[in-house]
Amino acid sequence: MVEKLRLMAVHAHPDDESSKGAATMARYVAEGHEVMVVTCTGGEAGSILNPAMDRPEVLANMAEIRREEMARAAKILGVRHRWLGFVDSGLPEGDPLPPLPEGCFALVPLEESTPPLVQAIREFRPHVIVTYDENGGYPHPDHIRCHEVSVAAFDAAGDPERYPELGEPWQPLKLYYSHGFSRAKLMAFHEALLGAGLESPYAEWLAGWGEDRPDVMERVTTRVECAEWFPVRDEALKAHATQIDPESRWFAVPLEMQREVWPTEEYELARSLVDSTLPEDDLFAGVREKVTA
Repeated sequence: MVEKLRLMAVHAHPDDESSKGAATMARYVAEGHEVMVVTCTGGEAGSILNPAMDRPEVLANMAEIRREEMARAAKILGVRHRWLGFVDSGLPEGDPLPPLPEGCFALVPLEESTPPLVQAIREFRPHVIVTYDENGGYPHPDHIRCHEVSVAAFDAAGDPERYPELGEPWQPLKLYYSHGFSRAKLMAFHEALLGAGLESPYAEWLAGWGEDRPDVMERVTTRVECAEWFPVRDEALKAHATQIDPESRWFAVPLEMQREVWPTEEYELARSLVDSTLPEDDLFAGVREKVTA
């Protein structure tokens, strides 16, 4: 009999968990496994991206509202949730770029930002951790720092000589980077929409994709079948009403078309202490065989 398995997804801001790997998490919850989302910051600096929520009272209470949104999304996904409590760095814009605000997550030294995640790992005891790659998925300073903290905590959590005051050591068995929209995925949806006589919102995006820019699909090792849980993902996304416009291109591709054209979510196996054969179709590949009752 296989033990209940545990997956931890480490994200920079509330809403990231719903836009990156949400259907995978919902699938594993439905299979009876335990999933925890760790959110590094409160998302306080996020812009209001949904015109219906662009109101003064929303902006004035952004921190509280984003906590409420995160709670709703976690309930929809069926996951446990933990805040690390760092301050959103914001996304600097301009030429030259303005400095990041003092005390924000991206500027907190790793020796200070790593221990809270180590403690969360030792308490939840995940077999698998998912986070972002070294580019952060996109170059937001909090996403890049999230990657750095996640890798550091993955290495430290199982070491009894590091942070002994934070609980019994626990070594996760696999570390993955999640990969969202690739050029291949955009092209597949673009062509499917045009083929069905529908308008595609991706033409400009694809046209701006330089020929010398690599497609992240070249890094993907693991594709998790999770089309059945796309509706759950979408409801979790909509729970983040300040960030997600229900009329946006997030929802441009009909669900049935998504299920047919691209029924998976993609990951890159970055570290593994178990044997598994690549390519994989399961984040717990190799873990299921090792962790038995």
